Amino acid sequence: MKKKAQSAMEFLMTYGWGILAVVAAISALAYFGVVRPMQFVPERCMIYTAGITCLDYAAHPDDITLLLSNSGLEVVDITHIKIGTCESDWNYTMLNDGNKKDFTLTGCDNGAQGSVYKGDIIINYIDRSSSFAKKIEGTLTTKIE
Repeated sequence: MKKKAQSAMEFLMTYGWGILAVVAAISALAYFGVVRPMQFVPERCMIYTAGITCLDYAAHPDDITLLLSNSGLEVVDITHIKIGTCESDWNYTMLNDGNKKDFTLTGCDNGAQGSVYKGDIIINYIDRSSSFAKKIEGTLTTKIE
């Protein structure tokens, strides 16, 4: 009976030391900058509702720029955009023929250059066909340039 317990304990100890060695090696690589966790963050600008599409984006410590396109909605008037702590009022008409426009939100506090930024996007607009105010939401995940 004692032989079985001893072999089981030796088996667990051997694998435990092996796992500890792998964790120590990965930690050392991360500490010395060989493996940077920031390089594995997926960058994306995603709008959850069809109609207005986020084509491109750039985030800096004090501003965010989005390139938006009207890809299916009727003519709309963009009235307000908010991304995280950044927000600006607009009075811009987007046509329904794939019209594109850069929107730059200034006066932000996005963090230091090289850090990861994640913020919720809220776009308020007025649909010209119905005159109703509507809202589209999404997320932006990127590195601060």
